[in-house]
Order: sequence, then C-alpha cells, then structure tokens
Amino acid sequence: MFEIGGSLREARLKRGLTPADVQKAIRIRDRYLQALEEERWEVLPGDAYVKGFLRTYADYLGLDGNLYVDEYNNRFAQHEEPQFVPERFAGSGPRLGGSGLLRPVVVVGVIALIVAAVAAWQLAGSSGKNKQGEPPPASTQTTTTTHTTPKKPKKKHKHHVTVALPTRAVLVASRGDCWLWIRSGSASGPTVYEATLAQGKTLPVNLKNGPVWIDVGDPPSLDVRMGGNLVAGLPRQAGNVLLTRSGLKPA
Repeated sequence: MFEIGGSLREARLKRGLTPADVQKAIRIRDRYLQALEEERWEVLPGDAYVKGFLRTYADYLGLDGNLYVDEYNNRFAQHEEPQFVPERFAGSGPRLGGSGLLRPVVVVGVIALIVAAVAAWQLAGSSGKNKQGEPPPASTQTTTTTHTTPKKPKKKHKHHVTVALPTRAVLVASRGDCWLWIRSGSASGPTVYEATLAQGKTLPVNLKNGPVWIDVGDPPSLDVRMGGNLVAGLPRQAGNVLLTRSGLKPA
C-alpha cells in the first residue's frame, strides 16, 4: 500500500510543475488534479472517471499508471457504482451484431431459389415434347436461317454515386464504465450529455445538426460505431475529440 495523492504531488513537485502546467499538457482541469492529489474522490463524477485520470496523470509524471489504478481499486473503488445514464439513453441504441431478422430472410431466399430451380428443370424437360409426350413429327420441324448485322455495343456511361454520410453514431462502453461529457458543435457549445456510461450500455449521438465535442474519461473502455462499423481515432488516454459525420478528429 502507498499514498496515492501524496506520491502524485511529490512526483509533480520534483519535476518543478504546477497544476496549470499539467492541465495544459494532458487537458485535465486543475481542480480535478488537486482532488486526485488530496484523494477527494467525491469531487469526481465516478470510479470510471477517477481511474482514467489517475492512469493519465501518473503516466505523465513517469509513474506506473496501472499500479495507481490497482491501488485505487483495492482501497477505494465502489464496485457497485450507481448508473448515471438518463433513462431515455439506457438501452436505446441499436443492438449490434443481432441476427434475429436476418435468419428468416435467408431461409425464405433459399426456398425461393430451390423452387425456381425445380420449375426451370421441369420446363426444360418438357420443351421438346408435344402434349402426348412424344417429340413433334419431322415434317413439322423447320429450320430457318437469318442473317443479322451485329450491333455495336453501346458505350456505358459511368455514373458517379455519392454515398450519404451517417447522421448518427453510437457510443458503446464495451470494456468498462466510461465518463463522458458531450457538447454540441465545439468545446464552448451547450452540454448534451454529462455522466458515466455504464459497461455494456450504448449512447446514440445525433449528428444531423453538426459535429459534437466529447471529453472521454477512459478511452480504452469505449467504442464508437457509425453505420455498424467501428470508428478509429480515440486517444489512448483521457482527452477530447470531435465527432463528425466523417469520423473522429482531435479536438
């Protein structure tokens, strides 16, 4: 066991850094840094936020961030943290990877192909027979030869297809709880969401009115999906990103 806050403060002072210097470097507010050094966990929104910022702060000071997170888990973590996700967001995202609707469609398609194949086989077998099942008399069989002038193939015009960009993204807490602060447009825009997204929960984000700015507390725990595809661009440690219809950008 060791003193979490005291060792962080001591490492900062040895480097000659002020809280303002650290805030500028890792984009964590100085009041949160002070709360970490004083072990005032109640100032922070929840365990996920504390863990992400502990790891980031310790790594920046040249310490082992995972060691600090483990020490916090053993001594202070609330293993049954209440959910802060508003009811209108909980479970409202699409179920990823579901196949309940796909399977009946595939079965119906296979049956339709089998029926079509049988009908074509029966039609081919009966095309050379008359009503009594016998081939037509030789006298009725006529052969006609026609000469046709080959037509020049028409030039195919290439059509440029414009693919519409997604108008919605889904945030998924796939590997643990993740604290999120979402603002419309930019870092100075109105707050859309500020809470801890519990592990396994999803949060839909509307992009019709423009991009959104996101402060991510624990990026390794979060996935961002657009159009069913995983979007790359999240930072390795706590920080800010700009989510647009084209993907993620540093903010």
